[in-house]
Amino acid sequence: MGEQSLSFRGAGRSAIVVLVASALGLGFAWFAGSGSVPLAGLPAVFTCALIAFGVNWLAYIPAALFKSDRFYDTTGALTYLSVIAAAALAANDGRESLGPAALVVAAMVAIWAIRLGSFLFTRIHAAGGTDVRFEKIKVNPPRFLVAWTLQACWVIFTASAALVIITGPEPQPLGAFFWAGAAMWLAGFIFEVIADAQKRRFKADPANRGRFITTGLWAWSQHPNYFGEILLWTGILVIALPQLAGGSWLVVFSPIFVALLLTRVSGINLLDEIARKRWGDDPAWQDYVARTPVLIPRPPRG
Repeated sequence: MGEQSLSFRGAGRSAIVVLVASALGLGFAWFAGSGSVPLAGLPAVFTCALIAFGVNWLAYIPAALFKSDRFYDTTGALTYLSVIAAAALAANDGRESLGPAALVVAAMVAIWAIRLGSFLFTRIHAAGGTDVRFEKIKVNPPRFLVAWTLQACWVIFTASAALVIITGPEPQPLGAFFWAGAAMWLAGFIFEVIADAQKRRFKADPANRGRFITTGLWAWSQHPNYFGEILLWTGILVIALPQLAGGSWLVVFSPIFVALLLTRVSGINLLDEIARKRWGDDPAWQDYVARTPVLIPRPPRG
């Protein structure tokens, strides 16, 4: 009875988390997208949020049945592609055509999602098709549902500025904010792609087994891929700034959310804890940490 009672309480807590997360994601989308063109009779950004939850909850069903997380990250990429496609279709119906800024931003998110989704899928396949983050929760259906629900929220919050740009009632001209934001996005994307490629090559070399990377962009920052991720979403927010009004100002939270997620929730803090356990007593690692910025890059010291 005791174990059964604990199981019920755990399931109840998970249900509460799912409900609260869903309410936050949908509430955020409703207010942030209050000025967007309609889609299915609702503000397009809100409908996109419904799609995000729908995609992840549908993907959760076979994942829970087979206790597999193999397609978790792939589903995240597909969710981005789904909401961006839906937003573009809504905007195209709501006016004569998508503006150039909306087209470029839609392409930016699609390129990013395809690149990151394929990279993460390849990485998890190389690791045997499982992710250590889900070892315990994928055998617990209520807790596993929380992970899929939070992924939908991740898409909603992160892509919110892009969705507002695409679904705005009037096309945005290619002004100074667009070019500044596009330059930031491009710099961040290049930084992330190069950093990921450098680390993949480093880990693929058997001579580097058990070692940590300190070369390339990793000599400039301990987490250059995360810096690139934050920078590119900040660039999309900059593009959105001229058309923000009323509730759409909520999308300022987009890069802040990305930064908090990567530095406080499931990124730097977890990786640094793992690194300390592996190399904490290694003088070379201590020296690397002492002279290399945690996030914002700078040229390596001599």
